[in-house]
Amino acid sequence: MRYTSQITHQHCRIRVDSVPDPLPKPHRGIYLLPNLFTTGALFSGFYAVLAAFAGNYVYAAVAVFVAAILDSLDGRIARLTNTQSEFGVQYDSLSDMCSFGLAPAVVMYTWSLSTLKAYGPLWGKVGFSAAFIYAACAALRLARFNTQVGVADKRYFQGLASPAAAGLLMSFLWAATEYGIDGTMAQFIAPFLTVLAGGLMVSRVRYWSFKAGPKSDKVPFYIIPIAVLILVALYVDTALVLFVIAALYVISGPALTLWGMREARGRRDVRGDETKPGAEPPPP
Repeated sequence: MRYTSQITHQHCRIRVDSVPDPLPKPHRGIYLLPNLFTTGALFSGFYAVLAAFAGNYVYAAVAVFVAAILDSLDGRIARLTNTQSEFGVQYDSLSDMCSFGLAPAVVMYTWSLSTLKAYGPLWGKVGFSAAFIYAACAALRLARFNTQVGVADKRYFQGLASPAAAGLLMSFLWAATEYGIDGTMAQFIAPFLTVLAGGLMVSRVRYWSFKAGPKSDKVPFYIIPIAVLILVALYVDTALVLFVIAALYVISGPALTLWGMREARGRRDVRGDETKPGAEPPPP
């Protein structure tokens, strides 16, 4: 009986010791500064929707650009102040969906896509579908980006980033309005541009992310004159210059992807020639 009780006591002790430690309690507080910038971006996207409903389309476009500026700052501020958190990542993603997914879709629909209803119910569905495709592609783009954090190459985006896609649509609207082109006159260009921006977001086309940055604090001298010229051009015609910059960036993605495919094909051909029978060995 004594031996049995010892075994039983030892068995109970092992079972008690094998109970895992309770999970750490999550922090109840959040970091204020980066989340304030994220909230400002969310506010700008919400304002863009309301401005579109009121017919103030230029204000709506400007609000989306303000959201893009604030969105580019919140992550950098979090890294500089060492206030990164999982809450901030998820909050930023939801803010992006509102500011660069729903807001541009609603603005484009109220400005131009809704005018297609004048040609019949089918055309009205085309305009509605184009706006929804863009919003759905933005959601898919953000979900894919969140699942690839820490895995994908930081130098490139896979697919057009949602702020860049929103910038393309809003700069087109802004430039068209400045040159006297209303939504009705652009009703057959707007669906194509909206679907194109949405499709590029979910594509496998690579875009420069500009996250790598220079390796040092110094930059070549020619960067300063180029920056001055861009600032002067923005002052002369802000809407048109923004549209040109957005269009060039959109075009750079397919060009970069094709160039990468060509380089990879060239490397495969070189390796294939080296492995052929009778081929000279590569130099040491």
